[in-house]
Amino acid sequence: MTKPIQPTQTTAFYVQAVLSFAVSLTSVVIALIYLPTEGWIKAFLGLGLLYVVTSTITLCKVVRDRQELSEVSNRVDQARLDKLLTQHDPFKVDA
Repeated sequence: MTKPIQPTQTTAFYVQAVLSFAVSLTSVVIALIYLPTEGWIKAFLGLGLLYVVTSTITLCKVVRDRQELSEVSNRVDQARLDKLLTQHDPFKVDA
């Protein structure tokens, strides 16, 4: 029986994702700091930015959890099928 191939992430991909997030978040925070407007407007935009970041993280977790759940159910179904196939003998005669 062959093992299913697991998708892997390279270190470079992980570093690129982290750096991209850090650069984008830092640039927006710097833009908010130097925005020529009143403090309450900056605070409102900063709060909106915080909400977008936290909801994005939550969405990523939900998508990941759903994917892992489907993989687990697929593995259970595959194990059941393998068990049925190993127990089945097409040449066995019932008495």
